[in-house]
Amino acid sequence: MKKIISGKTIAENLIEKELIPRVGKLRKKNIIPKLVVILIGDNPASASYVRQKEIFAKKVNILSEVKKFDKNISEQKILSEIKKLNNDDSVHGIIVQLPVPEHISVKKILYTIDPKKDVDGFTPINLGKLFLNEKTLVCCTPKGIIRMLEESGENLQGKKITIVGRSNVVGKPVALLALNKNATVKICHSKTKNLSAELQDAEILIVAVGSPEFLAGKDIPKNSVVIDVGIHRKNNGKLCGDIKFDEAIKKVKKISPVPGGVGPMTVFSLIENVIEAAENKYLACL
Repeated sequence: MKKIISGKTIAENLIEKELIPRVGKLRKKNIIPKLVVILIGDNPASASYVRQKEIFAKKVNILSEVKKFDKNISEQKILSEIKKLNNDDSVHGIIVQLPVPEHISVKKILYTIDPKKDVDGFTPINLGKLFLNEKTLVCCTPKGIIRMLEESGENLQGKKITIVGRSNVVGKPVALLALNKNATVKICHSKTKNLSAELQDAEILIVAVGSPEFLAGKDIPKNSVVIDVGIHRKNNGKLCGDIKFDEAIKKVKKISPVPGGVGPMTVFSLIENVIEAAENKYLACL
């Protein structure tokens, strides 16, 4: 269906067209990009996300290692492990799979990871560079969203983009990326008054509010391009996003599905960041 923006198809095409050749060039210089994932506890969703990352890494011929730790591991041991990886020249990308147990500070993790190896793009230095529109490792989901829009034929310059959601993981960084593309950006959220009315002038709508089927078809602007970032499991076992898809698709110009939309582009962006980190290190050594 032409209305569907398939992140899965776009990611697979870009892997063949861009990532595999870039890895090939690095391997000719005896550089093998390597990602290390720290996984704490036995959260099934986290384990599933990590498997997806391993599958993508294998497709592009980079190294991927998962370091698993018990949920009761101390914060200090995790921070020490991160510091070891910071000093390991064979490692180009480090991520700590979220969420982590409550006794471990996400803030301390983000302040410990070397920004040059922060392939999630969450460290304060990388977020600051994004704010300043400087070259950096960009948060994966926002990066994937922008690339997915562009690959689907959307020119963001001058477009009215409305974002529903203000998190540090998606809402705020994707707003910055869109601004850096010369879009006109509006940020709404769950507390916005008259939310449905606020959305109606959007040419592109990005919904990352984190609530299942939060927006109904009546809330979706007619002939807009819609990116649904949410992913939730309903009581019947089926997956859904932050939008009532069956209602929205009747009104939109294009829409991303759940699953198969933003998810694959997020993992694509992560692997691209690992490759970019390896390229940056090689260039710094010249």
